[in-house]
Amino acid sequence: MDETDNANTRPPRLRHPSAFLRSQLLFRLLTIRRSADLPTAHLPDPANWKFPAIFGHNNCPVLNDMALFLGIDGGGSSTQAWLADERGRILAKASAGPSNPTKVGIDGSKRAILQAARAALGKVPKRAARSAEGAQGRRRGEPLLLAVCAGVAGVDRAAFSRPLLAWLRKVIPARRYLLVVDAAIGLHAALGTRVGMVVESGTGSIAFARDRGGRILRTGGWGSTFDDPGSGYDLGRQAIAAALRDFDGRGEHTVLTSRVCRALRLSHITEIPLRQFEPRDLAALVPIISEAARQGDRVARRLCAQAACELAQMALALGRRLGRRDAVPVVCFGGVFRTSPIVRRHFTRYLHQHMPNARVRLLQREPVEGALAMARELGTAES
Repeated sequence: MDETDNANTRPPRLRHPSAFLRSQLLFRLLTIRRSADLPTAHLPDPANWKFPAIFGHNNCPVLNDMALFLGIDGGGSSTQAWLADERGRILAKASAGPSNPTKVGIDGSKRAILQAARAALGKVPKRAARSAEGAQGRRRGEPLLLAVCAGVAGVDRAAFSRPLLAWLRKVIPARRYLLVVDAAIGLHAALGTRVGMVVESGTGSIAFARDRGGRILRTGGWGSTFDDPGSGYDLGRQAIAAALRDFDGRGEHTVLTSRVCRALRLSHITEIPLRQFEPRDLAALVPIISEAARQGDRVARRLCAQAACELAQMALALGRRLGRRDAVPVVCFGGVFRTSPIVRRHFTRYLHQHMPNARVRLLQREPVEGALAMARELGTAES
């Protein structure tokens, strides 16, 4: 890869990261082709689906010995940005609202990402801080971010990934960039480059696996209109539907009727059709549903069991494609798994019934740590 320290050379453009693809991580994760402007991700048949990811590069100098890396986790409920140095020490953390462009639009996604990034960069000492105003606005003497990795839900669609990466290169100056779907950073946080799978249930739901050949397999994650079973949004919607059936006398009585009203600030459950709710508003009902299930509400328990079964079905679909007979790590993450022990128990029980070799565990790290690790590997790889 040709690089130069001369900031006055021709305008930077994206290059095929051939050298970096030799690194173990992105050789397994990415399949990228060259473009005159922005590289576009190969999107092969879903049976052999790879992470849609695009790589950016700026011919900018590193200004001092302080090498910084920015990791971003953008989902349907919130956005996390963590800043670390070359030793992996976390220098700053910040958060903002949702940044899934399919939920909040491309402009809403940009606002949340920039808000979180600026807040994280603003928390480090002035000598280690840097401006998020764009390469032309960088102040003299500030260190350059060596790499930025953003894992954002919904960027498997080229209509979002291409403009989002181009914008990212303008507003957050760095040497290299990587834009992937959020589950990619969850997979790396959970397993590194090892074989196994992750099942995510947050505002939406999706599952990914890596096989022995390094292929990345996917199931689910096709959006709340037609898919996202077992997600926080789906659980919240099902709880509201159960409350409406309870009111009508078409369904079993449930404490969810009154608790949903309190959570959504409704005087009566019949006000539901008059209100507009964001997906994260419904996903925020998950702790209420889980608590009602813990207290023995039969409707809430049934909803949690159904959600767990749907999530287990995604893992089983990946397990069949992996075709492994030995132990398979299955790592769960996202708000539903984190806040609902009953969903975790049902998920584990159902999965073991049909895939006894599954080794289920809850992700103990934050997914954004996967983004930071990928940024460090990207930034420190040979050019």
